[in-house]
Amino acid sequence: MINEEKYGRTISLLCSTCCCSHFEYEKGVDEVIEVAKCASCGRTMTKDELMHENSENIQEHFSEMAKEARDDIARELKESLRKAFSGNKNIRIK
Repeated sequence: MINEEKYGRTISLLCSTCCCSHFEYEKGVDEVIEVAKCASCGRTMTKDELMHENSENIQEHFSEMAKEARDDIARELKESLRKAFSGNKNIRIK
């Protein structure tokens, strides 16, 4: 069985001005983060701007998770097929 918790990630978002990863957040009416202020340089940006500026880092983490998931699914499928056909002399799983 695939452990879904294995694929969880915490990605540190960085200020594009000073590379600090600590922010103060201002929440909007519906408790969603709207503005982030860098704790080091004081730069303010919207959540969307912060996400956009860190999109390359986010995409890299996503690609790593996707590769790990593909590898695990392939390994599990291969193992289940090996078990299903374990007594059969005509079918071999490599």
